[in-house]
Amino acid sequence: MLKKVHLALACLGVSFRADAIQSSYARQMDDGVVLGTVGSSRPVHQPFKTPPVRQSWILLKVLFLLFLLLLPAPAGSGQTRDDLPLFNDDLDQDSLRRAIHRSLEFLAKLPPDRSVGEQPRKITAAEVKESLIAFLSLLDLWDQPDKLNEEIRSRFELYPMSDAAEGEALFTGYYRPLIEGRLTETAEYRYPIYRRPDDLVEMEPGSVLPELRGEKVVGRLEENRLVPYPSRYEIDALGRLKGKGYEIAWVKDPVDLFFLHIQGSGIMRLEDGRQVQLNYAASNGRQYKAIGRLLIDSGKIPEQEISMQRLRRYLMEHPEERDALFAQNESYVFFRFVNGGPLGSLEVPLTPGRSIATDSRLFPKGALAFVVSRKPVLDATGNLTGWQSFSRFVLNQDTGSAIRGPRRVDLYFGSGHEAGMAAGVMKTNGKVYFLLKKKATGG
Repeated sequence: MLKKVHLALACLGVSFRADAIQSSYARQMDDGVVLGTVGSSRPVHQPFKTPPVRQSWILLKVLFLLFLLLLPAPAGSGQTRDDLPLFNDDLDQDSLRRAIHRSLEFLAKLPPDRSVGEQPRKITAAEVKESLIAFLSLLDLWDQPDKLNEEIRSRFELYPMSDAAEGEALFTGYYRPLIEGRLTETAEYRYPIYRRPDDLVEMEPGSVLPELRGEKVVGRLEENRLVPYPSRYEIDALGRLKGKGYEIAWVKDPVDLFFLHIQGSGIMRLEDGRQVQLNYAASNGRQYKAIGRLLIDSGKIPEQEISMQRLRRYLMEHPEERDALFAQNESYVFFRFVNGGPLGSLEVPLTPGRSIATDSRLFPKGALAFVVSRKPVLDATGNLTGWQSFSRFVLNQDTGSAIRGPRRVDLYFGSGHEAGMAAGVMKTNGKVYFLLKKKATGG
């Protein structure tokens, strides 16, 4: 907005004192702004040389222009028609239907007026539900892309995750790993997977302070005071939870366990070949710190090489550094056994390629979105050979401690080795547009 004001005044050949518009413009911003010189390159104190009548006419035009520029956009207005993307989808229709119905399952449990998102504006469960049902009715046009595009453009508002000034969103990937484990501890399988501890307390201050809506405070009670829950180092190295009956399984590889924590769900293969599903249950509420970033900042791995596979290799090659690195990420995840997983933060199953994770404090839960980005192309050995552009419809069905802010997206790739190879190298930019049904206009 400020750039538009500068440009408008410059085009009219007018210089203005900064403080002449600072107060009115600052009122448009939540946190205020500090403006510098506006207009041409002349000093702001230099007087106009224009005759009085001409000067008054220019000032009237300027004030009118400023009024239009500073006028807030109408509530509910989304992307203009000329800016809309072409709605091509690289996946199948059935997976999209399945993902939409899973969002509807979540929304059916909420009161219609419940707020499910704060950006691009406050959005209710009813709005998201109506939008999904309206979109489902258009899927009969799946094999008529021109007609489908036209109907979407006429019936839906598109809200970009971030505007052009903020840039594109960062896309990463996650998956559900397959690991070896046991339901009883042995000399080989000695690294525990813990369930949610009985003394872990979660509080949501947003019920008292609306500005903290979506935030969660986690800890434990000690002499009627809420104190931080033990860190990763305290749990793993000092054994703060050991022997309290919270263990539900054991693994033999601490690196596998660490990446299970990062992914938030997994499949554990038992000695007899059976597979059980592990799903996120809770966390200790401590800050998540990416150990890959630590290795980049210390010069041990070049930034252009970082991936899950490269990180795993480093940990295997430097076992003496492993525990100290793990301890720097104080965040710790507790698990539970589930059927029909993996379950995202909405407690509905995730759909490979269709489910995304975003910051749950910001964007509408369960909502339909359209993404435009790139996906990795791998050879038979899992090496990255290039990138392929793609676009598709997705559902906002998950979140994560590392997925914070208005320009972060995590795409769910599925389960197993191949999904993990692709998710491990997924790091690229892209665009996200949330779709909401247009409101009927009175007439």
